[in-house]
Amino acid sequence: MFRFCFIHPINVSILVLLIIFQLSCTKKISSSNYGLDPKETVKLVISTEPPTLDWSKSSDSASSFILENLMDGLVSYDFSKPEVSLKPALAESWLSSNNSKTWEFTIRNDVKWTDGELLTPKHIVDGWERLLNSKTASVYSYFLFGIKNAQNYNNGSETDFSKLGISIDGQKIKVELNEPSNFPYLLTHHSTWPIRNDVILKHGDRWTEAANIVTLGPYKLKTWDHDRAIVFERSDSYFEKKAKTKFVLAFIIEEQTTAINLFKGGQVDALMTLPSAMLGVLKVLPEYEQIPTLVTYYFGFNVKKPPMDNADLRRAVIAAVDRKQVTDMIQGGQTPLTGWIPKGMFGYDESAGIGFDLERAKASYKKAGYSFEKPAPNIVLAYNTNDDHKRIAENIQAQLKKNLNLTVEINNEEWKVYLGTLQSNPPHMYRMGWVADYPDPYNFYELMKSTSDNNHTGWKEKSFDAILKKAAETNVMTEKFKFYSEAQNKLLVDGVAVFPLYSSVTQQLVSKRIKNFPKNAMSRYSLKDVEVVK
Repeated sequence: MFRFCFIHPINVSILVLLIIFQLSCTKKISSSNYGLDPKETVKLVISTEPPTLDWSKSSDSASSFILENLMDGLVSYDFSKPEVSLKPALAESWLSSNNSKTWEFTIRNDVKWTDGELLTPKHIVDGWERLLNSKTASVYSYFLFGIKNAQNYNNGSETDFSKLGISIDGQKIKVELNEPSNFPYLLTHHSTWPIRNDVILKHGDRWTEAANIVTLGPYKLKTWDHDRAIVFERSDSYFEKKAKTKFVLAFIIEEQTTAINLFKGGQVDALMTLPSAMLGVLKVLPEYEQIPTLVTYYFGFNVKKPPMDNADLRRAVIAAVDRKQVTDMIQGGQTPLTGWIPKGMFGYDESAGIGFDLERAKASYKKAGYSFEKPAPNIVLAYNTNDDHKRIAENIQAQLKKNLNLTVEINNEEWKVYLGTLQSNPPHMYRMGWVADYPDPYNFYELMKSTSDNNHTGWKEKSFDAILKKAAETNVMTEKFKFYSEAQNKLLVDGVAVFPLYSSVTQQLVSKRIKNFPKNAMSRYSLKDVEVVK
């Protein structure tokens, strides 16, 4: 319930805004619980239809949330201690040799898919082959490029998969790498999980539908009512302890105010994103939670598209924006970020990059060939449809108009369409966020490598790639920090390929009806330990 008595009299405008929001639900949400027992069901909201549940291809947080509850990797994260570590999952153990260039994984022999078939090491290797196969067109293929000959297989210069540094011996998988690496961390990511080629061959593009999909995680996919809801059901064949709650019902609701009304009415138990415009009211609720996360919210530049092909113009744009003005507006506890690494992670440097500096902005603008009197041509800033993304885009639009007389046109698209636009024809500037796949700066930097399909900027710099290679080869933390600092300067100051805005904080509402709802710095939402209080 909303507790209006907690609101200070000076927040009358916020109260009025809340009442307006409560009365303005434009989308009718079905009251149906899909025939599920409320005492056995956790109900929550995701803000968009997952573009795909094909874990070799998925590249967004909505899909990742679903997949994390349907599947498992060789290893998983242990969030039970302050320092994030790994724990066994499909692999019961692993060891390294040859200075961490060789890894051997022993696969459990008691894991069953939801159709009763036993998991084999070949299913895991099949997943890796599919990820690396260029026909799959996965944006995460680069995750496995550290394996001998993997990149060559991806680009077609090696056509024999058996020539890669991957071998199977009974229940063991041996991996040979080009360079030393903490390889197991990569295997927490959904793109590296095992697959069933027979299921994909049988059902084609529809293999991820509820009637066809075969998984091996704590839940199985019971219902995918497209654009409305997704239902998980506890998997009785799961190899570990069974999920504590039988069902999970995830409503797909884009309008955040509608979702809040459902929470207020007890129709949902958890909201994992909250509108910044309402945080003044929501923060006083006993169900409110705030968790620092390893997330960088940023804007990317298409460095190939005029006038943004001019590095000095890009420098001017960044220096002309006061990030604190943005974080003050959204009031969510975010930390303004000039560097690429989020606060709370090794490698975070509050002095890195280009900060707010109007004199520097004007000088760079002039060097680019523009002035307040003769401004640069109009540019397009794009974001995926979301109230907060819109507010941030409008704030930056206003700051650039005021400080540089630069006209910014704002476009928005639904998430799946937006991802397609970034792949085919990125605008001058585009909004994106990066959640740590594993807790190391390398995961953020490799996003911008020349070989990364998640790099939509068009910026490719071999010297940047070489610096990251050196960082991966050393285990001396002072040396790593030095290399990461060099890479950060190359990306943010020399290349000016991205515009970091802030380090994120997760805002969520969790009903007292449930307990053990996930809270961690990597925004991972495995629900197998969540319970309904009866």
